[in-house]
This record gives sequence, C-alpha cells and structure tokens, in this order.
Amino acid sequence: MVKKAKKKKTSKKKSPKAKVVKKSSSSYTAKDIEVLEGLEPVRKRPGMYIGGTDLIAMHHLVSEVLDNAMDEVVAGHADKVDIKLIDNATIEISDNGRGIPVDKHPKFKLPAAEVIMTTLHSGGKFSNNNYKTSGGLHGVGVSVVNALSKKLSLEIARDKKVYTQNYSQGFSKNSLKKIKKGSIKKGTKIIFSPDPEIFGDEINFDSSIIYNMAKAKAYLIPNVEINWTCPKSLAKKNIPTSDKLHYSDGIKDYLESLTQPHDPIFDEAFYFKSDLGDGGSIEGIINWFDALEPIAESYCNTIKTPQGGTHENGFKSAVFKAFKDFSKLKYERKSSQINQDDLFGSSGSILSIFIENPEFQGQTKEKLSSVEAGRKIENKVKQLFEQWLTTKTKSAENLFLYAFNRSQIRLQNKSDQIIDRNIKRKKITLPGKLADCTIDGNKGTEIFLVEGDSAGGSAKQARDRQSQAILPLRGKILNVISAARDKVNANQEIIDLVQALGCKRGEKYSSKDIRYERVIIMTDADVDGAHIATLLMAFFYSEFPKLITDGHLYLSVPPLFKISKGSRIFYAVNEKHRDQIIKKEFKGADVDVNRFKGLGEMMPAQLKETTMSPENRMLLKIQIANKDKKKTQKSVKALMGKNPELRFKFITDNSNKVVAENIL
Repeated sequence: MVKKAKKKKTSKKKSPKAKVVKKSSSSYTAKDIEVLEGLEPVRKRPGMYIGGTDLIAMHHLVSEVLDNAMDEVVAGHADKVDIKLIDNATIEISDNGRGIPVDKHPKFKLPAAEVIMTTLHSGGKFSNNNYKTSGGLHGVGVSVVNALSKKLSLEIARDKKVYTQNYSQGFSKNSLKKIKKGSIKKGTKIIFSPDPEIFGDEINFDSSIIYNMAKAKAYLIPNVEINWTCPKSLAKKNIPTSDKLHYSDGIKDYLESLTQPHDPIFDEAFYFKSDLGDGGSIEGIINWFDALEPIAESYCNTIKTPQGGTHENGFKSAVFKAFKDFSKLKYERKSSQINQDDLFGSSGSILSIFIENPEFQGQTKEKLSSVEAGRKIENKVKQLFEQWLTTKTKSAENLFLYAFNRSQIRLQNKSDQIIDRNIKRKKITLPGKLADCTIDGNKGTEIFLVEGDSAGGSAKQARDRQSQAILPLRGKILNVISAARDKVNANQEIIDLVQALGCKRGEKYSSKDIRYERVIIMTDADVDGAHIATLLMAFFYSEFPKLITDGHLYLSVPPLFKISKGSRIFYAVNEKHRDQIIKKEFKGADVDVNRFKGLGEMMPAQLKETTMSPENRMLLKIQIANKDKKKTQKSVKALMGKNPELRFKFITDNSNKVVAENIL
C-alpha cells in the first residue's frame, strides 16, 4: 500500500467493500459505487478477517503475530520467541528468526516490510520456497493486525543492521529507517495496541488467554523457548509474571498437564509421530481416563483448530476402525455394541499436523478443511494404532473393557425410560444386583455393602425397603492401594460400587450427588469379614476420601455369638463380650451358645434385630486421622501396599502393643 498524503477518517460503523448509496429512487450511477482501497476493507468489516470485534477477536490479533514468529521456528530459522504484555492495551512479540525483508519490492517500489504491513494478501508464504509448512498462508495476518491497531511499531534486525517503522490504523507514520542500535540482535519485533475505534474504549488484554496460547505453542514445538513477561497487576490467578516455556517431551507433557489430576486407565498412552509425505508430518497422543470430560486438542501448523476438521475426523475414524477390527476378532458380539462415543467419551487426545497449503474455513482458521490431509491421516494412524493394539495386549484388553462398560451404561440409560429425569438423586445407571430403596432424595437413606449373595439375600429380606438399599459384593474386592490403575478401573465389583453411590471419585467427588446418607460396610464378624471390611475401607480412603470426611461411611458390628437360656436371648460381638454377658446376665450358669458362621447363616429377623434396625444396632463411624495425614497415608501404604517388608516392619514394631484379650 502506497502511503497517502492525507489519511481518511475511519469509523467503527461497518459497511461493505462496494457500498451502494441510494441518493434518490431515480439516482443510481457509477459515482454511487464506493471502492475501498488498501486496508480500508479490514477496518470497515473486521468480522470478515478476525471473526468480530469482541474480546476473542481482539486476542486473535495476538495469535496472528505469534503465528508468524512460530513459522520462523518451524522453518528452522528461530528457536526463541519473547512475549511481553506491557500494559492492558499493549503487547510486544519478537523472535530471533531471519527478520522481515527490507529491500525494495520490484512492483510497489517500497521496502518489502512496508508492503507486508500495509497490503492485504502479501507475504512469503504463497509458495513453498520460504516456508514448507506455515500457519499464515492467506497473507492477511500481520496487515490485518496493523489495520486494526491504534499504533504499531516494527523493528527488524537483519544482516547485522537494524530497521524501524511506525504505523497507525494501517498507515505508515514514517519511512522505514535504519538505526544504529536496536533492542534485538536478530529477527523481528512487533509492538501493537488494538484500536479503541474498533474494539471499544476499554481495551484489556487477558493474560490467561495469551499465556495459555503461548504455552500450547511451546508444547507443540519442543525445541522452542518462549519467554513470557507480564506486569503483576495484569497477572490473573495461576498466571506467572515471568516464565520460560520449554517442554522437552512436547505433547506428552501437554496431555499430562490437561488431564491432571486424573489417572489414566493404563500407564502407557498411544503416542505416534510419523511422516505424511510431501513434506507433511503428524504427531499425536491419546489416553483414556475413568471420569474425565473428553479433551480433544488439534492443531495444524501450530494453529489451534477448536472446531476440529478433516485432520481430527481422520484421526478419530482411524482409532475407532482399528479398535473395532481388533476387538471383533477377540470379543465378537460384544464388540458390536461399542460405538465411537463409547470409545472417546472419557479420553484425552492431542493431534498436531504440519502440511503444505492447508485449507481452513475462514481467516480465523478454526476448522481444517483439507480433504487429502484427512485421508492420509486416517490411513497412517489406523496402521499405527493396529500395531499398538497387537503389541500392548494388556492395555488393549483394558481399553476394550473400558469401552464395553461405557456401552452398557449407554444402552441401559437409553432403555430405562421409567425413571423421572428431574429427580437428581436417582441415577439411571445402577448395578443389576442392587436392591435400591424407594425414598426420593438421600435424606435418611443408607446402603449396606455385604459380602456374597447369601448374606445379600438375608439382608434384602431384613431391610426396610423404604430407606435401606443392599449391594452384595462378590467376596474380597480388589486391594486398590497395591493394584495398578487399569485393574482398578476394570474391576466389576468396583464399577458396581461406584455406580451405586452415584458420585464421582477423587477430585471430582460431589457431596450433593451421593445417593445415600450413610454407606455401611456390613461383613461377617470373623477374620475374613474383617479383611473384606479393611479392603473396602482402603477403597474409600483411596477413591472417596471426601465421602469419609463428610461423615457418610460406617462399619456395622454384627454379632458373633447367640447366647440363650429359655426365652432369654442375648448377642455378643466377640468372645470377651460373650463371657461378660454370661457372667452378668446368667450368673455363670450353663447357657446355649451358638456361633454364627456368617451373616448368611442368620435368619432375616435376627439380622434385622441385631445389625440393621436403627433401634438396636451398633455402628462405628469411620474417620480419617487428620492430625498427621502423612503418617496416616504412610501407615495405609505400609499395611496395604505392594512392599511386604513394610508390613513386616509395622507388625514387628507394633506387636508388643497388642493385648491378647483384644483379639477377636
């Protein structure tokens, strides 16, 4: 764009490129057609170039400049980018690349830098000579930033010389001039302030948006160092005032940061990196989690594509097709019940591709539309994921169990239409062996966790159907303290238990979603029963610690002995209690003593009278020792963890504290 002697006054009011002005019903001639020159269309219709004039659109200006800097990094000409938020309306971005060319353009007879800054569809990215894979291919990015900035300063360090030029609203304020000393040794630096005439009087850059934008770029390109600086007054929560962004493990680190504190269902994610041909490449990673809102981040030439596109569709289609082909061979009919949502519903993935001449929908590049790229990605990823499934057999099995379980939940949700969806307490997906209570809401309700179908049968007959639910568990559940995460997530007893409770685990736990006011562990009054109760308490300590601190977890105290003489009947919880009852109630006389083999051996009426009825039963409230949480954690790990030496040490250190009469 050639510099004009007099700059036209601009307005925030939008109008089309060719504006028809009707002076009267009979007047319509060539002079009524307004032709917008240079960067005027950008100021008249900013929405066509950056998607609007709101906060998101304003921050798109930052991404345009940052993308140009990252193109230099991707092309191998730079390895450092600096981002400095100077104040709420001014930002500085620089790189140590080649620097924008400053020699005269043969057509415009102006320095190439000025042509790039003031002319739409200008730049060095239309051919493959300078940038094989680039994000800014439309040639409008930095010129649009210039057009929509109140002021913009350009500094170029190139061939050991430094040049500067200032702009305002798309026009150059002075000619490109050489200076003796600049602030950068090599590359390009741009400082700009968005124009209040376009974005409103209150210009406020959001430090969290820009910082996270820079962080994503650093994850995608492991060999770049992005230096971030921000005034303390503008640093939002969790945003540092200065930071050096460099991640040697790239998108592996990125996925971990996005999915914390969730644990994956297996430790080793599916990671791949491969050529696509014609100078293109692909890198991606995906893993699966127990209770994670799905995350799918995709990028093309470091440009984020929040609406996905052909590359993301090709990736998902490839993973799903490979999974279905693999699972059909091993699981046959069960595999047919799994759809794509079941597989990806709680996954976290990152996809980054580099291709020549990508096609985007719109200047804001939110969606990739390159059809050929999608086809190549599907073919390549399908091949790679098939190899992963056949070599990682245990992970593949766990993935199938995960997806199949999700499919069963979906199918059950779909078929169960009789439950009122407005009652939040009710959860559609419930284990089939759960005998639920009938009260709406959780006030006054309780669920008994019992061992085995036999005890479950007695408990179901003994319960108060209105307020008491029964969930039978099959024997000893998994020791979650020592088990691998994939085993925990694949264990059916644990799946049933989590579904019955209705609230999420760990950090996602929500007290308002718990379906019962009291969760009661009810096991036999013997060593095996104590072991099962311990495993259940360890499960709640590990997976639902907040449920314990909220006071929802209890331990029932069933009787071990029945003591009777004539019509007089008493129940004792252990041998010491038995002897006390005989001495106190029967004065040491001969009595009939029956030892219960388990809850399943008790008549429903006895079980109700001794263990389940609130009038007669004894419940122990389980609490976590909060005075020394680290000590508690250490003790649990020692007693329940994988290391037998720690258990042995604990026993030898504490055996002298055990009194014989306290042993059941």
